[in-house]
Amino acid sequence: MKRFFKFIFKTLLTVILIAVVAAALIWGREIRTVASVKQVGDNKYLYQMQYSAKYDLDEVMAANIDENSKLLEYVVSKVGKGIKFKINSSQTSDAGKMEPAVANCTSFQAKKDGEEGYWYGRNYDFFKNPTLVTVSHPKKGYASIAVSDMSHFGYSLDKVPDSFKNKVLCIASIYAPVDGINEKGLCTSIMALPNQASQQNTGKPAVGTTIIMRLFLDRCATVQEALDLLATVDVRHDAGVGSGYHYMVADAQGDCAVIEFDKNDGWKTMIVRKDAAMNYMHVTNHLLDPKYYTTEPDPEVGNPNSHSWERYAKVEEYLGSRNGVANFAEAQECLSLVHWKDLVWPNGMIEDTQYSNVYDQSAIKLYLRNWNDYDTTCEFGL
Repeated sequence: MKRFFKFIFKTLLTVILIAVVAAALIWGREIRTVASVKQVGDNKYLYQMQYSAKYDLDEVMAANIDENSKLLEYVVSKVGKGIKFKINSSQTSDAGKMEPAVANCTSFQAKKDGEEGYWYGRNYDFFKNPTLVTVSHPKKGYASIAVSDMSHFGYSLDKVPDSFKNKVLCIASIYAPVDGINEKGLCTSIMALPNQASQQNTGKPAVGTTIIMRLFLDRCATVQEALDLLATVDVRHDAGVGSGYHYMVADAQGDCAVIEFDKNDGWKTMIVRKDAAMNYMHVTNHLLDPKYYTTEPDPEVGNPNSHSWERYAKVEEYLGSRNGVANFAEAQECLSLVHWKDLVWPNGMIEDTQYSNVYDQSAIKLYLRNWNDYDTTCEFGL
């Protein structure tokens, strides 16, 4: 009997060892990625992750993924490798359309004061959700630091990555940046535009709302390279979400552009470039292209309820009075001037500035202040 139990015990150990080895071979990179997720300081709603798993942007482009639900299905199929699990998102159409009036954001580029280089500032204004900073070093592409709203891949104030099981969904963040910087100093960010969901359909590979930013971060060193890449794809926002978007891209040499789409002309791409004589450029939540630009709030071209024009004017006044030159503290202060705390919408929803970021485009650093905690700055690097 003793020998029998020893035999059973050894057999079980062998089976477990084989299972562990098999898991390591199949999901080794994914396991390392998930295991790297950790809370930043004592902030229960701010996390960081070192992304080690493989991903293939060419494959994503070939799949013509133009809806957030399709993107999540793709992530599940690649990560699960035959094992099914589910990711819910605040940005998928089956979760209900996002209120078109919701979402404020501000982005700017400004020249550094007293030294070479530029700051890239960014407020992400949405609802209170946990935030994830993802650092990646892909074999094919530039290393980058990117920030994600974790509600886009299944998290909330009631669900945070506080165990290995709960950390698994973080792996989707590689496809869902809302702003970031790469090793060449190229920065990009996204701003919401109600009823401006681009549906480009020229026969080029379709890329969704956030995939285009991952492409910029992985493959572009300059604004011109980003615009050249943009010309090779169709940008298709998820129409079911109820919002559209425009993007800012800025490089370490001071070039900067805002990318928009013309809903009255087949969603043709519109590019607004920074004047070469200017030290700064900024954008909020209304169109800047001369075809649509207005100094007065207009719901056809932007978001009056988000105080977009008011925020745009405040940033213009602050940076303009300094000729677009700022030190680090001033870059942070500029974002403080246009942040929100407990902004109540007509429908009763409450919005906050989820985080305020200042990127150093020469040192390749991110300085993040989460949830209006302007006394605490978290630093991230490559």
